Parts: sequence; C-alpha cells; structure tokens
Amino acid sequence: MRFTVLVDISLRSAISDPAGATIERALPVLGYEGIEGVTVGKTIRFTLDAADADAARQVAGDLTESFLTNPVIEDAVVTVEPA
Repeated sequence: MRFTVLVDISLRSAISDPAGATIERALPVLGYEGIEGVTVGKTIRFTLDAADADAARQVAGDLTESFLTNPVIEDAVVTVEPA
C-alpha cells in the first residue's frame, strides 16, 4: 500500500529562531500589527510503500529521527495518510 508522509519540523522552544524574529520585526513596518510568536520551520513530504499504516508510521518515524531532523534542537510532527 502507498502512503503520503508529511514531516513538519520546527525548532524546539528553547532554541533561538533568528529567521522568525526577523520576520516578526518586519511585520509592523509592512502594516501587520498584533502578530507575535513567528517561527520558521521546514516541511518534508514524500510517499512510501508499506504493508499497512502502522508500518508506514514506523518507517517515517525512524527516518525522521535518524536523518531528517536534529533531535537536539528540532521537534517533528509526522503525519501518515493513504495516498
């Protein structure tokens, strides 16, 4: 069976996010008021073949932890759905 995987990666809350801070500082200059807590992350999408949803989640989780993220500074949310 084929599955679509979405990995949403963000910096941990204790890690400085200079890109998010830069965007947040620029927003009032551009006329956008009242926006705070801006963070910048990355999203990775791919498809994979697996026997079932549990197997797909296991493969996606292992790949995310071992290769796609730096677990010291990043958190990830993995979503797996049938393709």
